[in-house]
Amino acid sequence: MQIHQQILRLRERKRGFHLITAEVLQAIPQIATMRVGVMQVFIQHTSASLTINENADPTVRQDFEMYFNKAVPENDPDYRHDDEGSDDMPAHLKAAMLGSSVMVPIRNGRPAFGTWQGIYLCEHRNYGGSRDLVITAWGE
Repeated sequence: MQIHQQILRLRERKRGFHLITAEVLQAIPQIATMRVGVMQVFIQHTSASLTINENADPTVRQDFEMYFNKAVPENDPDYRHDDEGSDDMPAHLKAAMLGSSVMVPIRNGRPAFGTWQGIYLCEHRNYGGSRDLVITAWGE
């Protein structure tokens, strides 16, 4: 059994949904030696999230941003936590809805994504800053 772990610091990105698959895979080249295994990608933040979805058509990412902005609007007078601005509490709620990690099976040294799948960084803040990921892969 092999276990590998890397920290990846992502550059600051604007609010929205961003494909980060290539950056994640570049950070953990050790998976190429695994016949079978699992890779977990975990984000160490509470106002951004991760998900796996369509990696080909950028309008999917635009529609994700539109949907979540409608589902969790800013400036709701019922929010009590707004210390860092009107996007603060909505960012936490969106992150809770989408989650802080994704799991991908490894098969023959490569992630076993479906044809159109990729990993998204879901940046829910207007100025979220850089984001840190912990990438762990285990297998044989």
